[in-house]
Amino acid sequence: MSFLADLYVILDRSAAAGRDLETILAAAIAGGCRMVQLREKEWPVSQLLPLAQELRQRARKAGVTFVVNDRLDLALAVEADGVHVGQDDLPAPVARPLLRSGMLLGVSSHSVKQARQAQADGADYVAVGSIYPTATKPGSQLVGLELLRQVRPLIRVPLVAIGGITPGNVGEVIRAGADGVAVISALCAAPDPAQAAREFLERIRAARTR
Repeated sequence: MSFLADLYVILDRSAAAGRDLETILAAAIAGGCRMVQLREKEWPVSQLLPLAQELRQRARKAGVTFVVNDRLDLALAVEADGVHVGQDDLPAPVARPLLRSGMLLGVSSHSVKQARQAQADGADYVAVGSIYPTATKPGSQLVGLELLRQVRPLIRVPLVAIGGITPGNVGEVIRAGADGVAVISALCAAPDPAQAAREFLERIRAARTR
C-alpha cells in the first residue's frame, strides 16, 4: 500500500467536540477524505479495541486507508492499513519488521535529522510538525514552514505536514513542499466536518494548480 492522501484526518476523541468518532469518520468520508488515523492517548487498549474495530470496518467498506497511532499491537489486531509512530514510541526499525506485508509505516519528525532518519528506517511517509501552534499538542515543538522547505529536497517518500493547519493556511503549507496535510481539530471540531474536508481539498488542489 502507498500513501496517496491530500487530506489525512486524525480522529481524536478529545478534539471531537462531543461527537462520536464514527460520526466524524462518516462526515470526513462524505467530504472526500481517503485516509484516516485513530489517535487515542487515554483509553486502555481493552476499551479502545471495539472502537478501532468499528472504525476499521467502516473505513474498509468505504475504501479509506485506516491507520492507528502509536499502538502497533492494536493496528495488527484490527488489521489496520498502517501504524504511525512518534519519536518517543516504538522505534521505526523495530516496528517495520513486525508489520504485515503491505502495511504503511508513518513516522513523526521535528528536524531535518529526524526526517532523514525516518526515511532511512523504512518510513512510507514522514510527518513534519508542528507547523503552526496547536491546541491539540500544546507542548509540541514549533518548526514552521521553513523545516518543510529544508526537508523537501532530502526526502523521497511523501511528506505530511501537521500542526495547526486550517483551510486558511493550507495553501502555503502545500506550496512549501508538503504532499499532504494531517488535521485534527480543524476537522474533528468543525461545525460541519464534511464541509471542512471539502474546503481543505479544494484549497489543496488550488495551491497545486498555482
